[in-house]
Amino acid sequence: MVALQPLLPGALLTHDVVAAEVIPAGHKVAIRPIAEGEAVLKYGQVIGTATQFIAAGAHVHVQNLGMGAHRQDYGFGTAAVPLPPIDAQATFRGFHRSSGRVGTRNYVGILTSVNCAGSVARFIAEEAERQGWLQDFPNVDGIVPIVHGTGCGMSGKGEGYETLFRTIAGYGHNPNFGTILMVGLGCEVMQIPDLIDRQVLKDSARFRYMTIQQTGGTRATVDKGVAILRELAAEANHAVRQEAPASKLVLGMQCGGSDGYSGITANPALGHASDLLVRHGGISILSETSEIYGAEHLLTRRATDTATGRKLIDLIEWWEDYTARNFGEMDNNPSPGNKRGGLTTILEKSLGAVAKGGAAPLSGVYKYAEPIDAPGFVFMDSPGYDPCSVTGQVASGANLIAFTTGRGSVSGYRPVPCIKLASNPELWRRMEPDMDVDCGEILSGVTLEAKGREIFELMLSVASGEETKSEAQGFGAVEFVPWQIGAVM
Repeated sequence: MVALQPLLPGALLTHDVVAAEVIPAGHKVAIRPIAEGEAVLKYGQVIGTATQFIAAGAHVHVQNLGMGAHRQDYGFGTAAVPLPPIDAQATFRGFHRSSGRVGTRNYVGILTSVNCAGSVARFIAEEAERQGWLQDFPNVDGIVPIVHGTGCGMSGKGEGYETLFRTIAGYGHNPNFGTILMVGLGCEVMQIPDLIDRQVLKDSARFRYMTIQQTGGTRATVDKGVAILRELAAEANHAVRQEAPASKLVLGMQCGGSDGYSGITANPALGHASDLLVRHGGISILSETSEIYGAEHLLTRRATDTATGRKLIDLIEWWEDYTARNFGEMDNNPSPGNKRGGLTTILEKSLGAVAKGGAAPLSGVYKYAEPIDAPGFVFMDSPGYDPCSVTGQVASGANLIAFTTGRGSVSGYRPVPCIKLASNPELWRRMEPDMDVDCGEILSGVTLEAKGREIFELMLSVASGEETKSEAQGFGAVEFVPWQIGAVM
């Protein structure tokens, strides 16, 4: 295993350039002089502009590198090359649903329409688990209460309402829930009858609902909820794992706590796995719009048509306006941890993040939590905040999550299993109980293709029931974070 060490002064960089100062592991060093105002390149792409003269061998980071002007040639569709066909269809063992989707887990869910119902939803789950009858239903993976911080104090129309509506409805349709109980307070803006009528959540065997006010308060709602939950668990228990083609996998891809190694190890390795899934007819979802900023041209060139590429640029322009009217800017990202790991500008971070998307053509661009029902590599709009972004992907139909990290991440996303990919060997050594794959082995000579194949095979195993590290530690209870847009009133 490679030990990550800083470059010391005098270390040879090229045949005639040496390090002029200590360069921390994972950080950048100039291999030639760079004039003030000159574009700085990494991965063959612009990552910013020198804010002062940078000597050959000098550390390149926040002290001498800034965003500069952001201009790209979108070249819509000019690099969209179909991936080669596969020789044989890979399979996994999942839970087939009447919708035609396949779950990788079989949970009973408790969805809430509003924050006011959150505690009661958890009381119902806790009481059901205390009674111990869940052991009578071996095909059920558990009970998942989905609680959140909104649902009221908001407008009942417009962008914010529609985004939350899609999110809750999307969880109601996610194939990793065998059955669902929805709990509301009764007087909230996000009304359960609206969700039921507009989203056809009317299958009484699979979906039930109640409000606390109508049921008679906390104790009555808990008692009734536990009784309903037992009926729903019995229904969910009828499902058994059966063979399914890999084309039924819907992969949500994320990166969080990225570092200077993420863009050369974990992210491109996941990109290779993503391409394998797309070749098998599956769906691979890239998100985090604020973290493709500066690299969007690499995606628009792979768009299957101009309209698809234009939809992505429309999102970028919306985000430029969104951040400006909220007194932010796109380069507020990277985070302090990203910068300690060697990333300087959002342009640099985005180039590494986009590597998760492999080389497949971009076949679709979707709103946050919008249902994704066509195969291929697609993009779903979302913030870069990981729990919020994953929430949208799960609502869009993801039944598997792959999450790369260079600084470390501790989170999970029930009802969907999450595979964690470490970008460097130091992180793997330090946090192995939280990590599923050591992509730092790429620094020791393992090829991106071999690591990508390893990730793909693990995806099939996890989809078939193998427990991930985050599942083993019980993560997933607090990571449902819908994107809250608009005024809180």
